[in-house]
Amino acid sequence: MFDLRTLENALAATVYSGKMRFLSVTGSTNNDAMAAARDGAPHGTVIFADEQTAGRGRGDHAWHSAPAQGLYVSVILRLPVPASHLPWLPLAGGLAAAEAIRAASGLTVDLRWPNDLLLGPRKTGGILAEAQTDAGALAFAVIGIGINVHQQSFDPNLATPATSLDLESGRTNDRQQLLIALLESIDREMRALADPGAGKNIPARLEQASTWIRGRAVEVHGPQACVGMTEGLDEQGFLLVRTATGLVQVQTGGIRAARGARPAY
Repeated sequence: MFDLRTLENALAATVYSGKMRFLSVTGSTNNDAMAAARDGAPHGTVIFADEQTAGRGRGDHAWHSAPAQGLYVSVILRLPVPASHLPWLPLAGGLAAAEAIRAASGLTVDLRWPNDLLLGPRKTGGILAEAQTDAGALAFAVIGIGINVHQQSFDPNLATPATSLDLESGRTNDRQQLLIALLESIDREMRALADPGAGKNIPARLEQASTWIRGRAVEVHGPQACVGMTEGLDEQGFLLVRTATGLVQVQTGGIRAARGARPAY
């Protein structure tokens, strides 16, 4: 269980101070955060839960949220950025999650565009960014992050095999330490995203943190289905894939390793 008093003390000097909302069970922390944001909840409000009964991933895919086994958290953001920056939110969230996992567990995450957290070939977490815009500006956004921490077994029929921090590290990881590290990382990444100067290095940092963004043979699933070689990100955060017929700007959907391609891990 989380020690809420210790957690509040650890975050007393941060943007999250006095804005932590813990739920033992909820349907979806992202649903709760979107509703709270519409009701005026301030920047830095955090909603986290011990269990989700209707957890969601990107594209409304279900996210299994076993009781007290993972980290299920959503943060409300009110950032001075244009709506055109929205594609960067899950990518910056991925950088934040990767750094938090490294700090808390010592494990190195591979970021699979646009929102998957991988340890080797197995998925340990994901990011769901949602937003409301007003006249071309960002009214608010919610970034939700789910991380498998203590789970010991998973559905063998998942599209991407799953794992947890405990399985990969061979030890029991502290969810509270991970949450603190994650929130601190999110604050750093969101400030960088809102700073035109500091934010310019995000694409390069993403390429360093991912084997998927450049030089990877992939299959694109979704409306822009294709097969090709990744060639980095464009200025909007969309993935560029070189196919036999030309360059494709992938705006939505997901990617997997192309059949027959050698693993990059």
